[in-house]
Amino acid sequence: MFEQVRQIFAFAGPALGIWLSGPIMSLIDTSVVGTTSSLQLAALGPGTVMCDGLSYVFMFLSVATSNLIATSLANKDEKEAANHLARLLFVAFGCGMAMLAAIRFSSNFFLSAFVGAKNSGIVPAAATYVNIRAWAWPAVLVTMVAQSASLGMQDSWSPLKVLLVASLVNAFGDILLCTFLGYGIAGAAWATALSQYVAGILMLTSLKAKGYNPLAIVVPSFKDILQMIEIAAPVLMTMLSKICFYTTITYFATSLGPLTLGAHQVMIGIFTLFSVCGEPLAQTAQSFMPELISGKTRNFEQARTLLKTLLYTGAILGFSLASIGVAVPFLVPQLFTNDSAIVAQMHSVAFPFFWSIVLTPPALSLEGTLLAGRDLGFLGLSMTSCFVCGSLLMKIFHKLGLGLNSCWWTLVLFQSARLTASYTRLHSSKSILKECAPAATS
Repeated sequence: MFEQVRQIFAFAGPALGIWLSGPIMSLIDTSVVGTTSSLQLAALGPGTVMCDGLSYVFMFLSVATSNLIATSLANKDEKEAANHLARLLFVAFGCGMAMLAAIRFSSNFFLSAFVGAKNSGIVPAAATYVNIRAWAWPAVLVTMVAQSASLGMQDSWSPLKVLLVASLVNAFGDILLCTFLGYGIAGAAWATALSQYVAGILMLTSLKAKGYNPLAIVVPSFKDILQMIEIAAPVLMTMLSKICFYTTITYFATSLGPLTLGAHQVMIGIFTLFSVCGEPLAQTAQSFMPELISGKTRNFEQARTLLKTLLYTGAILGFSLASIGVAVPFLVPQLFTNDSAIVAQMHSVAFPFFWSIVLTPPALSLEGTLLAGRDLGFLGLSMTSCFVCGSLLMKIFHKLGLGLNSCWWTLVLFQSARLTASYTRLHSSKSILKECAPAATS
């Protein structure tokens, strides 16, 4: 177990920077914009849902890439890994172009429907942010696939170096365009879009250095598409359920007025930053478990030990992150807003905010193991059930007029249900970690 802990930290440490990059960029936007305009801070709520939230829908590309390449390399087939990468880069670029067109044509309609007539004043600012960032969609999805390919090769350092450069570009651009040139929310959007293109170019260059030609993209055959769908469809259902739930939280927060929405935007930004610190544990499972479960040197006992190590690490990490995260709105709220009413709302949700972070890393460890073993049908059904039940519960709380606190307590219940369902599955007779149980594929 000590050796596994060392391997986890050697891989997950650099991978943490990859997962932190997106939330850090959004928090930089929130910080720079929020200290200049409370209205534009509120507009970032629906704006980031449409940009960052929708990008998580395409995490099925990331999971498919990591899983296919890790499995191919576990079977010592580098040619197959290169072919998977070529096809997935084509799919990523195509999806990126489609999203660019869709967002440019539908952003105003979506945002108006999302915020409602009562908050229509924030729509122009939110639409400006969304329409500018839409230009980066091809780069976002190509970068996502390239990063996942590198992680599937058990290389987490190259993506980290790339995203450190991109984050610096974003921070410098925000400060220059928003603070010195006064472009406000539009400047924040341009800085983020530029940094995403920088990340894409550098990530493709990194793959080329490994011997993979990122420009040698291949149009997938019908058989290739079926294989992608076999993995991607349940993963897409899982990701959609997560995104729809987080979007539902922001939707109900929006109906509580601009001040409450501003407080929620800051807290959900901090939550995202700290909760994604558990994603490297899920990625560790996806990168190392295939070799133990289905590779030529499979070892189910070692796989179970790895899961136990990931769970212990996740529990310790969850409490540590939650303790730091909950201190932010009390010690340095001025990083995000100078409005005392918004700060008071932030303080009111501190307790459920704490527990929502605690539960996330261990839940992600379990879900990463299910993904690695391709027990995707169960994971998709489980996440969909959590989303439906959580949304109904939130609607009931909203009808009762329980305010922003009810949104965050519902999030705690959502995270608890995710963790319980995955833990029960992995310790059942149908577990992918049982030698007698065949690996699930759908």
